[in-house]
Amino acid sequence: MPDAVRRCPEDGFFEGDTCPVCGGAGAQILDGARRRQLSKFVSGALRHFPEDAGIEVDEAGRTDFDSLRSAVKRQYDWADGEALAGVIATDPKGRFERTEASSESSAAAAGDRVRAAYGHSIDVTLDGADDPVPATLYHGTAPRNADSIREAGLKPMGRQQVHLSESVATAREVGRRHAADPVVFVVDAAAMQADDRRIVKRGTETYTTARVPPQYLSVLEN
Repeated sequence: MPDAVRRCPEDGFFEGDTCPVCGGAGAQILDGARRRQLSKFVSGALRHFPEDAGIEVDEAGRTDFDSLRSAVKRQYDWADGEALAGVIATDPKGRFERTEASSESSAAAAGDRVRAAYGHSIDVTLDGADDPVPATLYHGTAPRNADSIREAGLKPMGRQQVHLSESVATAREVGRRHAADPVVFVVDAAAMQADDRRIVKRGTETYTTARVPPQYLSVLEN
């Protein structure tokens, strides 16, 4: 269960029991269960079903914060702008990007826009980050997929891009969504970039690329 979201009057939103800046307790905005519920809905709305959620996204995947706030309020009567802002600000994997907000708790600031940082199945164009890419990345998957990946490499499947992880632990966590004993592939990201295959950082530990041919892959030995 994720930690609760709290808000410090001086330092803004945080997760856990005490503000990491001042050590104060702050005020609880969402408990862990509601935080997870709201995060899943917002992720789905921005990545996969904006029309069903009643929002419009532009070509870069962004929507007005106020429109998204109205959508989550229609879905959950306990959700408001502060709860939405808290989920966006404290997401541990950087799943969301909020731009041009005048303050963390503003629910309808002019130009206040939100989008999912990665994971889209809808057609959007994401601008690329210039962050350096590690020489090695990882991808976790179910064992039943291993043979086809060895043969054909990693493909986006239902998403726009292939998702890669910065650490083995994160790759295993992703793989466990599909199997209890995931296989982890090692990706030679340095060789891919040397061959002009673009890799872009999204969020805190996620990287995306168009595909990973099999020559850049090996299976991590336990």
